[in-house]
Amino acid sequence: MPIITLTSDYGNLDHRVSAIKGSILQLNPDARIIDITHEIGAYNLIQTAYILRNAYAHFPKESVHIVSVDSFFHKDRKNLLVKMDGHYFITADNGLMSLTFFDQKPEAIYEITINNRFDDEVKFASVDIFVPVAAHLTKGGLPELIGRKIKQYKCTTFAKPYFNEPEKMLIGEVMYIDNFGNCVTNISKLIFDKTMVNFNNFEINIRNILLKNINRKYTDIVTDWEKENEYHGKASALFNGQDLLEITIYKGTKNNGANSLFGLKVGDKVYIQFE
Repeated sequence: MPIITLTSDYGNLDHRVSAIKGSILQLNPDARIIDITHEIGAYNLIQTAYILRNAYAHFPKESVHIVSVDSFFHKDRKNLLVKMDGHYFITADNGLMSLTFFDQKPEAIYEITINNRFDDEVKFASVDIFVPVAAHLTKGGLPELIGRKIKQYKCTTFAKPYFNEPEKMLIGEVMYIDNFGNCVTNISKLIFDKTMVNFNNFEINIRNILLKNINRKYTDIVTDWEKENEYHGKASALFNGQDLLEITIYKGTKNNGANSLFGLKVGDKVYIQFE
């Protein structure tokens, strides 16, 4: 059964998500529609990239992913079909693909041209443009029939960590906050390990709160499971499943996690002092 995933910043209150699903089923009743998320912050491409990158690979190859974030139609902005890692992605040419796949090259990029309303009368790009393309692909249609091949899409970069040599300090920032209030930074395990080779000790400084070790997993903070409840609310750092440094509160939530207790938000700096 063909799979179409949906990712958007539409939320679930309004009609938009249902309109997309209904339109898909009209064109391909056999399609299996799966929501990745509709809770992306409005126009937030970095958040979208993080979630999409960590979700898409768990779907079968040839899955079609509609990404409706910052997807308002404008005749001067392209809409894209991108084949990447054996998957199809349908999105506006807004820089999302370069953020999501900063370390991969696309197999093919198409500017979508198949639609009988490619003018200022397009009211809802996700329904008028993205859905027909997804339905075409899931019914076995060739991508060459819905657009013309192009060489590149818009490239956008996210902030990268850097090492301040005089101060012996690795400086990164919070790039994503999850539903438990965990703060994911842009400091990768690879970058940390390369820096640590030259030093003996380190100290993570987040708003003057110091952490002196990095755990391998979330539960490593608990050293006595008979007293597990005593560890609730304790702060720690770990490298998450994506090998990114994450600041977390054990058994924290969105309202009392690392983001709220440390007063952290996306873009805030995280410092690692080496000795």
